[in-house]
Amino acid sequence: MAAHDDDAARIARIYDDFGRSWAHGTSPLYEEWSIGIGADPSLPGRLATLPRRQQQPNLLFAAARWAGAPLAPFTQWREWLDAHWDEVIQIGSSRATQTNEANRCATFLPQLSRIDGPVALLEVGTAAGLCLYPDRYGYAYDAPGGVRRIEPEDGPSPVRLECRVDDDSSVPERLPHVVWRRGIDLSPIDVRDPEAIDWLATLIWPGPDHDARVARLRAAAAVAASDPPEIIRGDLIETVTDAAATAPAGATLVVFHSAVLLYLDADGREAFATIMRGLGDAIGRKVVWLSNESTGVFPRIDALLPPGSDVGPRFVQSRDGAPVALVGPHGAVYDTTPFRT
Repeated sequence: MAAHDDDAARIARIYDDFGRSWAHGTSPLYEEWSIGIGADPSLPGRLATLPRRQQQPNLLFAAARWAGAPLAPFTQWREWLDAHWDEVIQIGSSRATQTNEANRCATFLPQLSRIDGPVALLEVGTAAGLCLYPDRYGYAYDAPGGVRRIEPEDGPSPVRLECRVDDDSSVPERLPHVVWRRGIDLSPIDVRDPEAIDWLATLIWPGPDHDARVARLRAAAAVAASDPPEIIRGDLIETVTDAAATAPAGATLVVFHSAVLLYLDADGREAFATIMRGLGDAIGRKVVWLSNESTGVFPRIDALLPPGSDVGPRFVQSRDGAPVALVGPHGAVYDTTPFRT
């Protein structure tokens, strides 16, 4: 019983933190639901009986919405959840959190645009592969010197990605020349499958700060569907080296990911980091490793953050294991101030 109580207390803390730190200010409804679950006398205990991956807020909330949950205050939603618990848990058992936010390309582009020559892209945890097309989207960077726009050479893209940057030098001057793109995922999503895209849309949080993300998701899915990416089904640790070895030798290989490694345990994260540190030598070509992950995922990288860095609800972006920026989890912010001396 003590172990179950400990699990329930841990889950209550996770939900309370999710509401106060991540949903706060961007999704009022998820903030209320999360804090409500954190303080609920029984829900954390019920969640503790589920496999750990089904305990996460994003999956529970999306599964509930997929089953028809009202976008209502916590008390009303809580009553609905009681009545539909089995259906929600069944949905959560058969689906996964695979947030595929194309706007994250806006935070990778400052690094990608500074790589000379052709680029080969390999994304781990790629879902439907929407972040494999940074060269086919349009961008608007809100910089101190004004808004600066970038579009593909063949004309304006139907997808517009927006990002605030804190320094004019961070604004990319060009799009990368991508000659190869692949993805790795445990459960690849067919970008041509309407139901799969509907599920990705359901994973987007409700709230005014996120409403535009749904339209952007569908527009980016249409771009990707016109030239579907090749996605390898498999464990990222087991497949990344072989997948990387198939990239064209004349291109700089960029292996990248966003909010993926937090789903591995500490040993798995360290194993992946070890692979990445030696990947160039292993496959005999130049490799750049770009990571957008929350603090705590890579302690070695966190240790290199400038003293007193206020990361807040942002990811730490690192290049080849060194932190270079703090970025919004959905691509809307790119800050380099802490790293400029």
